[in-house]
Amino acid sequence: MTEDVRRVFRMDNEVLAFRFTATVSDRAGTEPRERLTDPARLKMWLRAAGLDVTDVSPADLADAVELREAIYRIGSAIAAGGRPRSEDVRTLNSMAAAGHARAALEHGRATWHLTDTTPVGDALGVLATDAIRILGGPDRTRIKNCEGPGCAGLYLDTSRGANRRWCSMNTCGNKVKKSRRAAGRPTAPAI
Repeated sequence: MTEDVRRVFRMDNEVLAFRFTATVSDRAGTEPRERLTDPARLKMWLRAAGLDVTDVSPADLADAVELREAIYRIGSAIAAGGRPRSEDVRTLNSMAAAGHARAALEHGRATWHLTDTTPVGDALGVLATDAIRILGGPDRTRIKNCEGPGCAGLYLDTSRGANRRWCSMNTCGNKVKKSRRAAGRPTAPAI
């Protein structure tokens, strides 16, 4: 029986690279939860992200986790107003350069064509390139870590006043509102 991708992964972040970092949940909690537990899970996530690959090896999974953590550390450093570690930047740049995916418009939708020889490397290259676009782009000052309980996920704050506090109102924002209601405190306005 195949698992439902929506039960395994959060796919609601509008930034592809940040959606990838959400394959670890509860990062700020006492026990972060790894969701890329085996190559099949990485294959499932890549397919859901529009980067369909035929096979994923344990080495591919290790590369994906390395990239994911580099993206997360760089994004968190930027969100805190700091500088990313040079080894994380090297990882990001080298994985972006190694990819050979081609973007295409098919049936009115954007899609990616991966090579037959290195499809997982190509998919990771797409993720790394997306991360570079966000982490080094004009909106980099809007990168934030979620303030939701235990979350700390990355998101791009596109709110008008740049005062959004949660990666998603449907998940982390609602948790905060429910806990405030249960404690009898007023809830903050939704942003």
